[in-house]
Amino acid sequence: MAVCTRVSIDPITRLEGHGKIEVFLNEEGNVEQAYLQIPELRGFEKFCEGRPAEEMARITPRICGVCPESHHMASTKALDALWQVDPPRPAKKLRELFYCAHIIHSHTAHFYALAGPDFVVGPGAPKEERNILGLIAKVGLETGQEVIKHRSYAQHIQAMIGGKATHPVCGLPGGMSKPLTEEERQEIEKMALSLIDYAGMSLQIFRDLVLANKEYVELILNDTYSLDIYSMGMVDENNHLNLYDGMMRVVDPQGKEFLKFHPSEYHEHFAEHVEPWSYLKFPYLRKVGWKGLKEGPDTCLVRVAPLGRLNAAEGMATPRAQAAYEELFSTLGRPAKATLGTHWARLVEIMFAAERLLELAQDEEITSPDIRTIPTETPKEGIGMVEAPRGSLMHHYVTDKRGIIKKVNLVVATGHNYGAMNLSVDKAAKGLIKNGEVNEQAKNMIEMAFRAYDPCFACATHTLNGKLPLIIRVYDNKGEKIMDLDW
Repeated sequence: MAVCTRVSIDPITRLEGHGKIEVFLNEEGNVEQAYLQIPELRGFEKFCEGRPAEEMARITPRICGVCPESHHMASTKALDALWQVDPPRPAKKLRELFYCAHIIHSHTAHFYALAGPDFVVGPGAPKEERNILGLIAKVGLETGQEVIKHRSYAQHIQAMIGGKATHPVCGLPGGMSKPLTEEERQEIEKMALSLIDYAGMSLQIFRDLVLANKEYVELILNDTYSLDIYSMGMVDENNHLNLYDGMMRVVDPQGKEFLKFHPSEYHEHFAEHVEPWSYLKFPYLRKVGWKGLKEGPDTCLVRVAPLGRLNAAEGMATPRAQAAYEELFSTLGRPAKATLGTHWARLVEIMFAAERLLELAQDEEITSPDIRTIPTETPKEGIGMVEAPRGSLMHHYVTDKRGIIKKVNLVVATGHNYGAMNLSVDKAAKGLIKNGEVNEQAKNMIEMAFRAYDPCFACATHTLNGKLPLIIRVYDNKGEKIMDLDW
């Protein structure tokens, strides 16, 4: 048998963190298998051991400079559970207000700087133009200024409530560190009104530049970028999307409810599988069991992130977001299987977060000084979950009776999506590479398959020097080793 050749996309671009795509070709030059490989070790959980639990909400935001607010809130909620303390209602509302600003801030960065260039500028455009500058050149300087202004609004709200623009310090076990003043509330209310207009502008840009382009719509709906697996997201009591607090809902590939559980029950429903060719684990549904990297009726994998959340929800809790939600599913079908439709779902969530931000800013309780319940119970174990911009994020802490951390497990959104991303990359590679012909556009379009998930490998993997030895062993179809690839 002839030795397989391979195509390496290394490094992959426009993402947070580091990774690469390895595409293995058969002797005809067609794709045998493609992998999204993470060649660095995740070690953040280990050096948290031995620390006082209350430090976790200040330590874990350092995992990532893009989504520190997600880790801060998941950690704070895990500490609530650890000390068995229920924060006052105004504290919960203040946390959600803070978190809505984070969603807008992060989603804006991904759509306009990381993903947007593929559609607005074009997947086949020269790579030196597929970036934020190329996007601004296409949409106009005035639109670019609006994007920058409104992302700064979201950042300012995070700093106002969180204590810092990045790596917040506001969350405490049982509540928040400081109340919101009336002057701050009024300022946030004005920004929220503008952010709703900005969300509408972004959705209109998507309609004008993507949905009005027949080739782009065909690309989004093409089977090359379709994925038939489970979806998961957080929902409120009406099964409407909630980003900060609620029950976790999983729907099957046909859109039927498969599971609905409290975050404290996470480990009853999910386990993690390890493959020798990557340092990132594969979460899967315990009830189904590990079935490998496959889609369809036998899949055990779950899609999170914006499209997964909208699939798992039965609607949106705010009017303009609900209208955008209905428009999305009228085009993509329900449940939506179009991976590239995740970009559209991200814009729907910006609208929801902006509308919810305004609702909270106008809530009479939001400036209440009643923002903390002091913990009195002995800590033992706690799980906290939020919907990070990239999907469901879980923090799990176990302590001794003094509150010293004994065990930490962080299952981040990128981890939940790792199986889905591998399937998407493999499917895209098989659809785009034929007879050994590979060009730069094909490589970029393979990257588009993972980029839709907005992966954050900084969250998912950690190592001190950025390098660790990783040997990939390649076997033929008879199970015989044919080469070692040593990085």
